[in-house]
Amino acid sequence: MTLRVVTVQRNIGVSIAWVAVLYTLPLFGFIAYLLLGEPMIGRRYRNRVDQAGMMMNDMAKREHLVFDQGQELLPANYRGVSQIGTRWTGLGVFPEHKMQLLTDPNSIFQGLIEDINTAQRIILMEFYIVYPKGQTLDVIAALSAAAQRGVECHILADSVGSFSFFNSKEHRMLEKAGVFVHQSLPVGLFKTLFKRSDLRNHRKIVVIDEYIGYIGSFNLVDPRFFKQNKKVGQWIDVAIRTTSRQSMSITTAMAKLVATDIGAENKDNLDALHHRVNNYTRKLYVMDPTINDLNSRVKVLGNNVAHHEQAENGSKLIAIPRMPVVEGVLAQLIPSAPRVTAHVIYNTLVTVIHRANKSICITTPYFVPDEALSGALTTAAKRGVKVTLIVPEKVDSFLVQHASQAYYQELLEAGVIIALFKGGLLHAKTVVVDDDYCLFGTVNIDMRSFYLNMEVSLAIYTPEMVAQVASCQEVYLQHCRFLGLEEWQQRHGAARLFDNVVRLFSPLL
Repeated sequence: MTLRVVTVQRNIGVSIAWVAVLYTLPLFGFIAYLLLGEPMIGRRYRNRVDQAGMMMNDMAKREHLVFDQGQELLPANYRGVSQIGTRWTGLGVFPEHKMQLLTDPNSIFQGLIEDINTAQRIILMEFYIVYPKGQTLDVIAALSAAAQRGVECHILADSVGSFSFFNSKEHRMLEKAGVFVHQSLPVGLFKTLFKRSDLRNHRKIVVIDEYIGYIGSFNLVDPRFFKQNKKVGQWIDVAIRTTSRQSMSITTAMAKLVATDIGAENKDNLDALHHRVNNYTRKLYVMDPTINDLNSRVKVLGNNVAHHEQAENGSKLIAIPRMPVVEGVLAQLIPSAPRVTAHVIYNTLVTVIHRANKSICITTPYFVPDEALSGALTTAAKRGVKVTLIVPEKVDSFLVQHASQAYYQELLEAGVIIALFKGGLLHAKTVVVDDDYCLFGTVNIDMRSFYLNMEVSLAIYTPEMVAQVASCQEVYLQHCRFLGLEEWQQRHGAARLFDNVVRLFSPLL
């Protein structure tokens, strides 16, 4: 098994971690590597992904939809960064979007429900977690009503992340109403022999009538009811609502991605996608839809401020000013999946960190980098770039908490600002570089997101939209405790030792 690890694994850190597990716990390590050691997504699944992708590409060619465009619209210093995504995903840069950053669950839920209620043709949803409590029930009711009035509705949810949903009456209610509910990457004892059960679909995307899209860290979860027993506070998420009247847009790319993911799940879905693609024509769609801004339809919550509701434990949650709609946004969709798109988001992130000139600000709930990414951050700080890392003070994973802490010493010594958020589990995943570039989506700064999960990020190149994300990060910083190097060095030696031991296994977390 050691020879297998050394031969197959390209990442040295991963190899060392697995060899350590094998020789520390031989029987456990042997079985664990067989089940979890390599990113096997299954031969049949991979074939269906390829077939679904070819179907979508053939349809795009027939309808004259060009997805890999827009490089010339970018400043010269970002064309190479963008090309990384285009090369591996086939998705380029799209202009002329209206975008709005939604920073609290009420505005996200209300906007989503309003858009579902006005949908005319099709709704596509893809989530890691669907948790049928609280305001999620209102979304489910709106979906059911949409299906009953003739809107084609699909929801793809991860089999593991949405386990409680697939065993709920709400699941049955949606199917009874005519909503197509799909399980992403279903697990089972027999399936585990042929593919890894911990490779998950971590994407969060909504597309309505191909012109309205939602993307971000936000699962279909009401934070007032989700994981309250973890004692880390409410989850705090963000989403971007994007609209466009262009024939090609971010929402078009989102629709292509979700349709491909649904089609790849099983043969019946693939056959249905084949039938749909053969009969699809863009001419059937109204090319000048009525798309209203969120602020014109959703009631503004008190004084133009979006409030996080009072937590059940009585703690006061943060309030962020409601963001305006930004027009003319230039952006690129970057999906990643194991064995399909290489490590496209990881490569993009490392590249933009190395080319940063002034500032880097990262918000992530889970921070477990590899040596290359950690080195990029420390090198940036040493050459004078202001590097800020915003992470929750407490997270819902014991091992991740300690693995993260093992990196703090070298980051602080290099001059990286580490801000520990005290207002709950900050679940937003945002990277802002030099005030003119942003990565926004589902990707945590850990190896699971970069190498194992199906993820999606939105690269934003318009400074006005980047500024909204940056201002949201500034509000988070006002609710943080800043970690000092001297304070961190005074920790007990046993605590430092434990963190460093856990760090040995960080490539596997």
